[in-house]
Amino acid sequence: MTTPSLKIGTRGSALALWQAEWVRSLLRANQPDLTIELVIIKTQGDKILDVPLAKVGGKGLFVKELEEALLAGEIDLAVHSMKDMPALLPDGLALTTILEREDPRDVLLSTRHASLQALPPGAKVGSSSLRRQSQLLHLRPDLQILSLRGNVNTRIQKLVEGQFDAIVLAAAGVKRLQLTQHVVEYLDPTQVIPANGQGAIGIEARQDDLRLLKLLAPLNHPPTWICVSAERAFLATLEGGCQVPIAGHATLDGQQLQLTGRIASLDGSTLLTQSRRGSQEDPISLGKELAQQLLAQGGKQILQQIGLG
Repeated sequence: MTTPSLKIGTRGSALALWQAEWVRSLLRANQPDLTIELVIIKTQGDKILDVPLAKVGGKGLFVKELEEALLAGEIDLAVHSMKDMPALLPDGLALTTILEREDPRDVLLSTRHASLQALPPGAKVGSSSLRRQSQLLHLRPDLQILSLRGNVNTRIQKLVEGQFDAIVLAAAGVKRLQLTQHVVEYLDPTQVIPANGQGAIGIEARQDDLRLLKLLAPLNHPPTWICVSAERAFLATLEGGCQVPIAGHATLDGQQLQLTGRIASLDGSTLLTQSRRGSQEDPISLGKELAQQLLAQGGKQILQQIGLG
């Protein structure tokens, strides 16, 4: 009998490889005889590093090439950061599994200043995210938000070199890579609402690969699945990708699911924020309802002004 084998598709950054290795270790824990190979695939988002992500355009900048490899049968599964995944997947592919979520918050890193409020007027803050930019400018309109691209290590190196007074990253990646030495503040998720899916890792596979779906089933974390499903339904209804000033964060409280969503203007002058509670049994409806509520309250006009509505 041949030893079963799998090919995991992943981006080549340290964080992406950490995530793929984690999935490999979980699969092997359940089936030790599995042969699992990591296949590194460069995405468009990895290749274009000299342009702000929002200007590159398109959805799925960090997943499209992985999905093409899946559809071609070159890999068996793809490991993604959920905040990078578009709301709609190609025909034939499915989001099969969402692993237990790490800390969903954003963090401020600095070598000289103790917090966001302690930054001097006009301080240079590095971020590649319009969502972060708009919310930071709402709290501190005086800040200069400058484009910061590259993997986590590269971004931190630019901070250490003095190119920025502070940078903002996802707490999950910084923790997973054990690079927390320059973290000075975990940003309050009610003030800087995280990206939809932030901190969660998802696995995408072919819908008809029943053997693999059975292998992946034990890796799914139901509470994370419920929360991220609500966040993704919110994002999908707004037709947003990961490079828009839209934030959504869901939490479970017993059987109740709470989802907070935000649509922001790029300069942070307008923030529309609403929360809804509902049953954890229907996270999709909760996400759609919250999105429609925000659109009706002026969110549609904000997205149209940005060219996204």
